[in-house]
Amino acid sequence: MKLIAGLGNVGTKYTFTRHNAGFMLIDSIAINAGLDLKENSRLKCFMTKFSNASDDYILIKPTTFMNLSGEAVRAVVDYYKIDISDVLIVYDDLSLELGKIRFRANGSDGGHNGIKSVIQHLGTNSVARLKIGIGPQPTIPSEVFVLQNFSKEELEKLKETLSIAKEGIACYFTNGITVAQNKYN
Repeated sequence: MKLIAGLGNVGTKYTFTRHNAGFMLIDSIAINAGLDLKENSRLKCFMTKFSNASDDYILIKPTTFMNLSGEAVRAVVDYYKIDISDVLIVYDDLSLELGKIRFRANGSDGGHNGIKSVIQHLGTNSVARLKIGIGPQPTIPSEVFVLQNFSKEELEKLKETLSIAKEGIACYFTNGITVAQNKYN
């Protein structure tokens, strides 16, 4: 079983904010596969499952809000007995330019409270992640910038980026992190 967890904030006022890039990718995967995400209050997320020829997958969007995302990731990992090596966290990154993605095998939270919560609740920073660029950040506080909506032009660019990210995820789960990094970073 593989877990792809997109980080973001629940609620319509956050739907198209920069901080919801992870949610947008999960939604895009689900829509393309004809899947519906359903709320699982016990596991603190919206989720769906699907299979391909080689693996079973769970897609989740935590309902805990960004700063507590690790609670939902931990709940799903524990419930389905998913190995940490089979978890991929997808989230927004201010330091990456809009249109760029970056795979990482591990590392610090980089000041991102969502991934900080995931690292804390999983008890390791050795969790694979896919960062979706939302930068560059203008001269306003990051907590203000990430909660702003993407402009129409930025959403078009993000749509292209999400398409590439989906290809990258397929590459990652088929060929591993090193191949995905070399091809998509």
